Amino acid sequence: MNGKFFLFGLLLIFNTINLNAQNSNTDFWDDVRFGGGFNVGFGSNYTTIAISPSAIYDFSDEFSTGLSLSYLYSKNKTFNNTANVYGASVISLYNPFDSFQLSGEFEELNINFNNGFDQDSYWNPALYLGAAYRTGGISIGLRYDVLYKESKSIYSSALTPVFRIYF
Repeated sequence: MNGKFFLFGLLLIFNTINLNAQNSNTDFWDDVRFGGGFNVGFGSNYTTIAISPSAIYDFSDEFSTGLSLSYLYSKNKTFNNTANVYGASVISLYNPFDSFQLSGEFEELNINFNNGFDQDSYWNPALYLGAAYRTGGISIGLRYDVLYKESKSIYSSALTPVFRIYF
């Protein structure tokens, strides 16, 4: 069911972008911004590497929507845990004024976990609602996963930080 919702969202976004591009005298790519995030963490007993490129289309100065891909690798030598996580998300951004941004994001992640004894692989959906301080193409804030389940999520809390950069 989650896959159907995600596919419907993607089709709706592409259709809206296509209609907007056909009704405009500007080039579609003039309103597309690219960005995302990269994270690397090393310690004596752990390694974490994450990358999440994304692209958004600016419908106006206030509203943008787009897609993001995600990959995370994590290894904890103390507990002999390894995780490979990948997925995609659809994001919408609303900027009611220059320094404030509201966001909604539907994310679907495939989590592959191995602790040396057991292996588990499953899909985990998340629906984030967030708010952030925005300056230029940089946003810093918090988001809350309304679908959060502690037993399934890779995060320890439904509330997570947001750091976005778009060029």
